[in-house]
Amino acid sequence: MRTAQPAPASVDEYIAGFPAATQQVLQQVRATIRAAAPDAEEAISYQIPTFKLRGRQLVYFAGFDRHVSVYPAPVANPEFAEDMAVYGSGRGTAKFPLNRPIPFDLITRIVRFRIAETLRLAEPKGRKKQRTPEG
Repeated sequence: MRTAQPAPASVDEYIAGFPAATQQVLQQVRATIRAAAPDAEEAISYQIPTFKLRGRQLVYFAGFDRHVSVYPAPVANPEFAEDMAVYGSGRGTAKFPLNRPIPFDLITRIVRFRIAETLRLAEPKGRKKQRTPEG
């Protein structure tokens, strides 16, 4: 990942800061997320690419020397346990080594999971009763 450099102004600028092979993988990760979440908007947050849905952070992705990461990832979710055992790294991070095939199908599943989670969190909670002057 980039360090000691100014924050990129766009996702394109972020990706351009990596070697060509890593750029290609990052573009594929980006396209996979975009395909799974067509209503999400790209942005830069914490100096890395993110996709936002309804004003909420959906997923981030980042490049490193030896891997790319997608987060938050449901590493503790039983539905993902087997897949994430290979790629999970730390709290909520999926770490995909650049020297192995990237599991784009798993990234799609992570994004769809995050969409459902994000939309559930975005739902308005029950309306509070308004107090009347009488009580």
